[in-house]
Amino acid sequence: MASLQSSCTVVATKPNHRISPFPKTFSANPSLLLTRARRSYRSQVSCNGDADKKPSEEARVDRRNMLLGLGGLYGAANLISDPRANANPIQAPEFKICGTAHDFNTGDPLDVNCCPPLAGNIIDYKLPPVTKLRRRSAVHKLSKDNIAKYEEAIRRMRELDKTDPTDPRGFTQQANIHCAYCNGAHDQVGYSGLDLSVHYSWIFFPFHRWYLYFYERILGSLINDPTFALPFWNWDNPKGMHLPPIFDNEKSTLYDANRNQDHRGSAIVNLALNSDVTDPLQIISNNLSIMYNEMIGGVNSAIDFMGQPYRAGDPVPPMAQGGTSERGSHISIHAWVGDPRNKYNEDLGNFYSAGRDTAFYCHHSNVDRMWAIWKSLKADYPKDINDPDYLNASFLFYDENKQLVKVKVADCLDYRKMGYEYEKIDVPWLSYRPTKRDVRAKIQDISKGAERAEKVFPITLDKVVRVLVSKPSKGQANEVLVVQDILTDSTKLVKFDVYVNDEDDKPQEVDKAEYAGTFAQLPQKIYSKTSKGSLRLSLKELYENIDIGDDDSVVVTIIPRYNGKYVTIGGVKIIPAASA
Repeated sequence: MASLQSSCTVVATKPNHRISPFPKTFSANPSLLLTRARRSYRSQVSCNGDADKKPSEEARVDRRNMLLGLGGLYGAANLISDPRANANPIQAPEFKICGTAHDFNTGDPLDVNCCPPLAGNIIDYKLPPVTKLRRRSAVHKLSKDNIAKYEEAIRRMRELDKTDPTDPRGFTQQANIHCAYCNGAHDQVGYSGLDLSVHYSWIFFPFHRWYLYFYERILGSLINDPTFALPFWNWDNPKGMHLPPIFDNEKSTLYDANRNQDHRGSAIVNLALNSDVTDPLQIISNNLSIMYNEMIGGVNSAIDFMGQPYRAGDPVPPMAQGGTSERGSHISIHAWVGDPRNKYNEDLGNFYSAGRDTAFYCHHSNVDRMWAIWKSLKADYPKDINDPDYLNASFLFYDENKQLVKVKVADCLDYRKMGYEYEKIDVPWLSYRPTKRDVRAKIQDISKGAERAEKVFPITLDKVVRVLVSKPSKGQANEVLVVQDILTDSTKLVKFDVYVNDEDDKPQEVDKAEYAGTFAQLPQKIYSKTSKGSLRLSLKELYENIDIGDDDSVVVTIIPRYNGKYVTIGGVKIIPAASA
């Protein structure tokens, strides 16, 4: 790979006219549109490295224009007939070209610059040989010595901000990594103006695993302890379902003031984000049910859990394309900790600022642990994704020696080869499968007051919606529920839950056989105000639990949890899993 040049200039481009994400003359499916309009002003860091760019990259058509179906800026002669014909893995971004983030409404520059510092060269990273595994432990079980070691490592990382703000190992620079990869500072290589994002797709888990890997090694290097390991916040276990005390000490280097003040101390994590539930036992039961659903019950393929494919030239994935874990407990913890006193729920409550909270890294250590646990569970579907566009996706990070390195997804699939392991603790949600019904509910009784879905949608989700949906086949078939064309205001925290044949219609309870899954999004500070996609929920195990018999229809209930008035849904249907 070409080396990055040290001679760079900042070029401010002319203002772009803001393009409405839904032109009146556009008739194709709006979900093909970009999920955010380009910033009104864009500054670029331009280095003397353009001569190194491959001719094929310069000539490649900006795929956005093909997806938009508007003819684009290139003319028909430059379009390729099939956008998928040239599918490529997501490539490591070019740090020499980095955009300055601007507010999507006003065009004013944001108070954050996510662009990473530049380096003289890039090397392909090789995992060092492992002689002894670092042990990641549950944060609530850390000894005083290990807590002190963790605090000292963070103190030294924060100190780098003062001594050399450009040091890529510094606390702010490390936080900016997440911002840059998640909020549009990087364009996709070969697709100028098309954002790179590591959320809501199959690269979510691999990116964050690499991110924590280097973060952990940097902390260990700063305290000269190669055995240092990040703890994990096991919010999936009742013993860990509260903000860990080590993050709630205002005198500690681990403290962050930008958190929800109502969720400190003994407050129980609410993965359902349902403020109507106050009974601690019900909250915990809901949490365990959610974990079972997103790890086992609602998963019938690797894509269900990992997220939909994301290839070079694809637009930023909509929220609905994330895997069950990412759009479930992962989003819930971000939202539960984020501070509602500020506009965008910073710090943990917004992707661009999440890395500023030390709890983020322990949260994601547990997210990574969920990936490891899921891979270890027996299933009747393959867990490995062998698509080369997945395996060859790549990222850039700085290592503990300030060396810029290129890594690939394929090299992080076995976390033990990366030199760490997780402490074994109880996993209570493994046995939390909902109890099967003793008596089959009659569809004619459940469906009272429910209209056929095709007569109801599209609809704004400002109230509970109950619709009758046809099944493609009778009995307990392997089918998928599709909530179509979900359009949201991306600046809002949004969440809704989906149930099938729910008799009681008690929205505070998630621990029931009828619970199918959830949709959740964090507010976005930089993306456009609209995001659209379709949610797919596996019904295979749910059908077994509710005993649908020979019914050819089911009742689908959609319950808004947060900001339903900012959500519209285009339709609901059930399709065979093979065609999902």
